[in-house]
Amino acid sequence: MLRIAVPNKGSLSGPAGEMLHEAGYQQRRESKELRIVDPVNDVEFFYLRPRDIAIYVSSGQLDIGITGRDLLIDSGADAEEILPLGFARSTFRFASKPGEANGVEDLKGKTVATSYEGIVAGHLADHGIDASVVHLDGAVETAIELGVAEVIADVVETGTSLRNAGLEVFGEPIMKSEAVVIRRTGADGEEAAESKVQQFLRRLQGVLVARTYVMMDYDCRVEQLEKAVALTPGLESPTVSPLHNEGWVAVRAMVPAKEAQRIMDDLYDIGARAILTTAIHACRL
Repeated sequence: MLRIAVPNKGSLSGPAGEMLHEAGYQQRRESKELRIVDPVNDVEFFYLRPRDIAIYVSSGQLDIGITGRDLLIDSGADAEEILPLGFARSTFRFASKPGEANGVEDLKGKTVATSYEGIVAGHLADHGIDASVVHLDGAVETAIELGVAEVIADVVETGTSLRNAGLEVFGEPIMKSEAVVIRRTGADGEEAAESKVQQFLRRLQGVLVARTYVMMDYDCRVEQLEKAVALTPGLESPTVSPLHNEGWVAVRAMVPAKEAQRIMDDLYDIGARAILTTAIHACRL
C-alpha cells in the first residue's frame, strides 16, 4: 500500500485535497482525521504539518508527500522534488528600510530575520555573504522595528504588509516556491513501490493537464483545414472527420484554456463555425 503525506492545514491543505479528489482518491471528511485508508486505490494518506512532511518522507516511513518547495529546501531533509503542482505559489524576497540595501552583497555583517532559516542561510552561503540569520516563527516584518534585525526575508505577494511596516523589497528573489510532490532521494530505484508511485504521478499530471486545456470542436470547409489545424494543432494532431455536407469537416483538438477565446476568434475569422469548448475532467497523456 502506497503511504502518502498530505498537508493537514494552511494554504497547501485545501488545494492538495481538491487535486487528490479530482485524481480519484478518497479524502478525509473532517479536518480532525489524521489518517485514512483508500482501499480501492491501495493508498494510505497521512495528514501532517506541512513543515514536517519532508522529514517524514526522507525517513522512509512514508513513500511520497505533498508540501511546498520552500519547506522542502528549508528542512534540509534527504528528499527531492519529483512533480510541481502549480498551486500555493510564492516568492521569497529580502526587505529592509528604504536605502539600507540594494542587493544581497549589502548584507555582509548584517542580521537577517526569517521564518525560513535554512533557505536564507543557504542563499547567503551561495553568494559568499557572511551574515547572521535569526529564526522567527511569524510576523517577521516587526523584527526591524524592534531592533532584532536590520533585514528580513519573507514571502512577498502584494508587498502591502511590508509597505505598512515602512519596508521595501530589494535585490533579486531568493526563490520561487509552489506545492510539489516529493520522495526520498534515491527512492526511485525501489521497484516494489515504483509502479504505484508512477500511477499516482500520472493521475496528478492528468489533473494538471485537465485544468490547463479544454477540448475544442468546430466545423470548417476543407479548403480552410490547413489554416484551422495550424491554429489548433492539439497534442499529437487534431481529429478530423468528414461531415455529411460535402466539402466540410469536423475538427476536435485540445487547446490551452487561457488561449481558447483568442483561438475561437481566429477560427471564426477563417470561416470555421459551430465552435465549441468543453472542460476536460481527467486525462492520460
